[in-house]
Amino acid sequence: MRVAGLISGTSADGIDVAVVDIGESIEAIAIKTVPYPAEVRNAILSLTDVATASRLNFLLGELFAEALARTGVPLESIELIGSHGQTIFHEGQPVEFLGRKVASTLQIGDGAVIAARTGIETISDFRAADIAAGGQGAPLVPFLDYQMFRHPERARIALNIGGIANVTVIPPNAAPEDVIAFDTGPGNMLMDALAPPFDRDGSGARAGRVNAALLDKLLADPYYHRDPPKSCGREQYGAEFVQGSGIDLTTAAELTARTIAMAVERYPATKEVIASGGGVHNRYLMERLGSLLRPRLTISAEFGIDPDAKEAILFAVLAYQTHQRRAGNLPSATGARTPAILGKVSHGTNRTPHA
Repeated sequence: MRVAGLISGTSADGIDVAVVDIGESIEAIAIKTVPYPAEVRNAILSLTDVATASRLNFLLGELFAEALARTGVPLESIELIGSHGQTIFHEGQPVEFLGRKVASTLQIGDGAVIAARTGIETISDFRAADIAAGGQGAPLVPFLDYQMFRHPERARIALNIGGIANVTVIPPNAAPEDVIAFDTGPGNMLMDALAPPFDRDGSGARAGRVNAALLDKLLADPYYHRDPPKSCGREQYGAEFVQGSGIDLTTAAELTARTIAMAVERYPATKEVIASGGGVHNRYLMERLGSLLRPRLTISAEFGIDPDAKEAILFAVLAYQTHQRRAGNLPSATGARTPAILGKVSHGTNRTPHA
């Protein structure tokens, strides 16, 4: 089955698209990243009111459909779309709210719009079913990591450095219930905020000095020492954190590297750390990680997975799972009480794309 996966990560820099053929294996047919227009990215990052959120929800649906059309893959050859959308709020741990404890998450980029514009059945809003089952709605990437990186004898950790960094811990010959996964803390988010749109090769961070006193203070945050499952997002590492902490670019890079290393150190049997996400292009960050990690650090491209496309591929795979009425979460990773069939279905209106 040919399936398209769409996602925009917490950095909100654009739309990642992966078109994959799923059968006995997963084969990527096309990979593309389409940047957001500057005014759209600014609107997402500065979102404060309901009216703007509603308008963006439908506008991003249009942009996601257009991004898929720009891959060059004929839409009539695609049978299914899985769209994560754009996260604008994520609070996986329940909080007191109006007399109840509520966990919640919100992704925009309406699946009904994507289905209407492409004519293709679209599955979206993947995190909600996991939260409804008692999980944190994240991370979901362990489902793909487990399929791609499990080894009969070697303990591995799959590391994704997006806006937020997360790890999937895969013991040798692991069963699904053996997998542990969690968000380690900031990935590119702080660095992107301090050197917009990004300090891609790390030259800005390399030129500065770490504020050791501030770093020690930040590393004392209980989140980094809490046992998984756990997840975080822009609520913890957005503009308020940047302004309130007074963090600089070099210290932000070091905080990212150190918190990832702290997470990996929890699992001393690990032999390989397999990195993906936009952070792999930051040479300074990867150098710092290489010096801090004891296991071998490598890139997912070594295993045939484009490091910029892993999450888009994930949502194609999760859509396929849902289409087959099979669960797509790993409760050991998210904390859900049970496996859950993820996502909400918007039926394709026709097989002929709109102009």
